[in-house]
Amino acid sequence: MIFNLSAMKSKIIILLMFLIPAFAMPAQSISYADLNLADNTIYIPSLAEPAPFERSSFQKGIGVSTDVVAVALPLATLAGVLIAKDWQGLKQAAFTAVAAGGATLILKYAVSEQRPDFSNYHSFPSMHSSVTFATAAFLQRRYGWKFGAPAYALATYTAVGRVLAKKHHWWDCVAGAAIGAGSAYIFTRPWAKKHELAVMPAADDTHIGFVASMTF
Repeated sequence: MIFNLSAMKSKIIILLMFLIPAFAMPAQSISYADLNLADNTIYIPSLAEPAPFERSSFQKGIGVSTDVVAVALPLATLAGVLIAKDWQGLKQAAFTAVAAGGATLILKYAVSEQRPDFSNYHSFPSMHSSVTFATAAFLQRRYGWKFGAPAYALATYTAVGRVLAKKHHWWDCVAGAAIGAGSAYIFTRPWAKKHELAVMPAADDTHIGFVASMTF
């Protein structure tokens, strides 16, 4: 039996060039390597973590604005409820907040989906979307579309902004919105119906406005 020693040496050299980097270097430091063998390039796939995501100034601005809305909208709603002394509405808002926030947190840690910017594994569902849509649905359900429509616009902006800022996938925000709105519709009852609220336009020679009446 005749062995081609030259061919065997070439194969051994190629094998060692693949094995030595794998055992000599930590896995996270292996990157694409160019091995020029007879004018052919061989690539070793990288096992490194993805590079940190760099946001544009537009994405940074969107991200900050959604943070502001996610805090300001619930606080403004709370202030309005307290000013109106709607204690039943306050209780319903509290139940809504606990249900939406609790369900969102449980799913975040149960699913452990990575964010689009690779920052952590708490992408699904979106807490910002859950909070803002819970607030919007509470306002609409409790006080009508006069308050609900602007709140829904802000909630939609927040959800879209989280996707544009690469903090969430679109389905994270859809799920968060469903959790938030669903929680509000479960726990919130219309305030106007209970108090027989009626609003109608009124005008005289010098003024135009609205007249409201309700029972307590």
